[in-house]
Amino acid sequence: MFASYLIGLREGLEAALVVSVLIAFLVKSDRKDKLPQVWSGVGAAVVLSVAFGALLTFTAARLSYTGQELFEAITSLLAVVFVTWMIFWMRRAARALSKELRGKLSEALELGSVAVVVMAFLAVAREGLETALLFFASVQGATASAEPLIGICLGLLTAVLIGWGIYRSALTINLTKFFAWTGGLLILVAAGILKYAVHDFQEAGVLPGLNTQAFDISAVLPADSPHGAVLAGMLNITPQPSVLEVVAWAAYLVPTLFLFLRPQQAKSTAPSAA
Repeated sequence: MFASYLIGLREGLEAALVVSVLIAFLVKSDRKDKLPQVWSGVGAAVVLSVAFGALLTFTAARLSYTGQELFEAITSLLAVVFVTWMIFWMRRAARALSKELRGKLSEALELGSVAVVVMAFLAVAREGLETALLFFASVQGATASAEPLIGICLGLLTAVLIGWGIYRSALTINLTKFFAWTGGLLILVAAGILKYAVHDFQEAGVLPGLNTQAFDISAVLPADSPHGAVLAGMLNITPQPSVLEVVAWAAYLVPTLFLFLRPQQAKSTAPSAA
């Protein structure tokens, strides 16, 4: 449930910040007549995201066992790629996000109402599609219950409340620290998703070593225990992983965390020699 909540909070807040920047720009520019176009684009993006999530679930349910394992493995790999790109992109572009969005909206206003709808749609749709894909991939290794859905809904609701508070100037939050902490946690979640993708490929017979266990801690961490279920749902930590699963998990986690935690180098502003 925590992993789903984190996904909803992180991705939802990015979308909420985008929407709040667009609305604030229109209000301050005395262009409130364009607000319905922005909300139309946001609504269409939400509908597309929900439909995409439903399509993923429907497709997986229709496939054979082997086909389902391959489909889930491929979607998990895509989710890892997207979340890794998103984490590093936001780390680099967070400070200039507001200025970039205002510039794009200014150009859209000059083109007309349809351009405003499209701009708002594209700004939110990316976050929504990423959320649907990442959520689908993250719940594959979780227990079959309503907890992941409850978690992502609570995360999205929290993100909306935070976004509204920032827009109304009723809430101050250090976005740099927020995205740093949640980015680090999402890297842990992504490592678990990659581990599950490897397991699915092994189940489908694409990769070898399904029965070659790296270790067995089922006596300490029973899969059916409350703490075992929590760790499996959050980080996909299982008591009997294969060697290849552990290798893939570590090969992703260690270098990605190192690059993410490494301080960003400031751009040189030294004048060139005459």
